[in-house]
Amino acid sequence: MKKRILGKGLEVSAIGLGCMGLSHAYGAPTEKNEAIRLIHEAADKGYTFFDTAEIYGTQDNPHDNEILVGEALKPYRNKVVATKFGIKFDTTSKQVPYPIVPDSRPERIRASVEGSLKRLQTDCIDLYYQHRIDPKVPAEEVAGVMTDLIKEGKIKHWGVSEANEEYIRKAHAVCPITAVENRYSMMARHYEPLFPVLEELGIGFIAFSPMANGFLTGKYSKGMMFDKRYDYRAAMPQFSDEAINKNQALLGLLQQMASEKNATPAQISMAWMMCKKPWIVPIPGTRKSERLNENAGAADVDLSIKEVAKLDKALDEMEMSEVFGGSKIKQ
Repeated sequence: MKKRILGKGLEVSAIGLGCMGLSHAYGAPTEKNEAIRLIHEAADKGYTFFDTAEIYGTQDNPHDNEILVGEALKPYRNKVVATKFGIKFDTTSKQVPYPIVPDSRPERIRASVEGSLKRLQTDCIDLYYQHRIDPKVPAEEVAGVMTDLIKEGKIKHWGVSEANEEYIRKAHAVCPITAVENRYSMMARHYEPLFPVLEELGIGFIAFSPMANGFLTGKYSKGMMFDKRYDYRAAMPQFSDEAINKNQALLGLLQQMASEKNATPAQISMAWMMCKKPWIVPIPGTRKSERLNENAGAADVDLSIKEVAKLDKALDEMEMSEVFGGSKIKQ
């Protein structure tokens, strides 16, 4: 697979694998051996960038995904693994998805990094993200801890997820940020104003939910049911029957471009963002071998500047439904 560079020299595959869905948020967890087989298959296909977090798991095993990724990638020490610190779920809430509670106190970060190192079966984390901004802890303080962790050899690079310009600039001034991981798709473009800032500072952009939680694959139809206990899609507005009706123009646009490029709608939805900037890397998740191949193929779809601009204009003028914007954060 083609490669891309994040920040000052972190090379990753042009498409990464978001591993969360194997354990969390998209139905009951995948059987362990099958999940390991899928990660091995991704590594053998050229994926070199794997994304997880300390909280991607179940109530019974909140760290399940890190443990899974650590075991699966043990034979592949040349791969880049990204994990995250700084939040926990409020499992006492009756809300699903559970609300998020930020906690980036230095002592909490220290405990988190030690736990992640152990679960990932490594002595150094390639890319360590602050999962969400903690309003009680200044950016400079978090960045200071990252400086220390890099000096100690416990992490190589760091980043921030769902970050804004002010926070990025403050943190980057203390300890250079390698990548910002934010929600980004054709249905969620509110972080595009950050792109000039990232270009100025030399920071990569990791797009999670690049297909709007799978909606932009065009594989979903009215009447689909999701497990309300395990599957966040049951509460995501883009999957309602009303939303599917409202988003027909969007799906039609994707299908039209896919036909022109001999590609799939999923591939077009990712090529659209990758052809904007050479430092944008989407990290779709999947549980299926055929999707690994399809997603990887997005890196080979070439859209011209004119074609990207045409898609942007159509998106600007198009009616579409609301889209899931993430779990509620408790302040």
